[in-house]
Amino acid sequence: MSLSAAVLSAAGSSPSPSPTPTAPTVPSLREAHESATNAAGWVEENWSTWLAIGLRVLLIVVIAVVLRAVVRRAITKLIDRMNRRSGGSGGTALSGLLVNAERRRQRSEAIGSVLRSVASFLILGTAALMVLGTFQINLAPLLASAGVAGVAIGFGARNLVTDFLSGVFMILEDQYGVGDSIDAGVASGEVIEVGLRVTKLRGADGEIWYVRNGEVKRIGNLSQGWSTAGVDVTVRSDENLDRVKETLSAVGERMSKEEPWNEMLWGPIETLGLDSVLLDSMVVRVCAKTMPGKSLTVERELRWRIKRAFDAAGIAIVGGATVPLEGAPVAADPTAGVAAPSAYASTASPQSMAASPIPPPSTSK
Repeated sequence: MSLSAAVLSAAGSSPSPSPTPTAPTVPSLREAHESATNAAGWVEENWSTWLAIGLRVLLIVVIAVVLRAVVRRAITKLIDRMNRRSGGSGGTALSGLLVNAERRRQRSEAIGSVLRSVASFLILGTAALMVLGTFQINLAPLLASAGVAGVAIGFGARNLVTDFLSGVFMILEDQYGVGDSIDAGVASGEVIEVGLRVTKLRGADGEIWYVRNGEVKRIGNLSQGWSTAGVDVTVRSDENLDRVKETLSAVGERMSKEEPWNEMLWGPIETLGLDSVLLDSMVVRVCAKTMPGKSLTVERELRWRIKRAFDAAGIAIVGGATVPLEGAPVAADPTAGVAAPSAYASTASPQSMAASPIPPPSTSK
């Protein structure tokens, strides 16, 4: 083999060089034109659907916002009208006491807040579901999850829900208000604040009680309607009843004409008669209808006046332990000077035998 042939065979068996990287292909003008045409066609085919969905969503949002504003305004006007009607109906003092300005204001704020919140939740929640339905989103899993979450929250916060619902019904039914004296079972006092969850009471000693509305099982309102002031007068059994009744009637008539008792008394002071008759005393009952919450004040003043009138008329007021009648002989107790018998008087009694000294042992053998 010749040298030239060997060189050519060696060159033919050598590895070929690696290919060089190819440059990115640039789309041609025709391809770009076709892509733009396809995009424009897709937009042209779907723009009506997009526009319809956007207009529907916009319409739902506008209607929800306008409806919410109208409903909230209507609720506010309704509450204001109810307050004006309740404040202007009946020009008696009783209606003015039952519905005072602070009580009407707080009650209207609570009721209006609850109604507005419920209306906003219903309207906006319905609008949100309609918007999701417009985008063809399946609402069944969402509603199922919301139901499960609501049940879980309800079980976890059942006390809070109970307090809230009880507060709503207490306010709607106007069971009590600011300034009322109530007995809520767990605490009693004057109401200083009514909330949807907690009611604040000012006790007789100045303490403040925070009572959860869900814990209140019964309520006694001492400030609605009228109160009763009752005074029991105990006199001796030999007193002249006509003179006692005449004195009490004079005291009641005089007190009814003086200020400020003529405003606190909503009826005449009546002598109801004998409440009880004992061997050495008898009880005469005096009663009067008063302004709510003023019964104790009227009772104290009535006792003061009755005592002074009885002292002036020479009528003795008795009470407590049995009081002997004046001039009646006091029987002597025959056993007053006799000492109680003693168990040690008899030498044969067990006490005497136990207390007798032990004889010393005999030393004789």
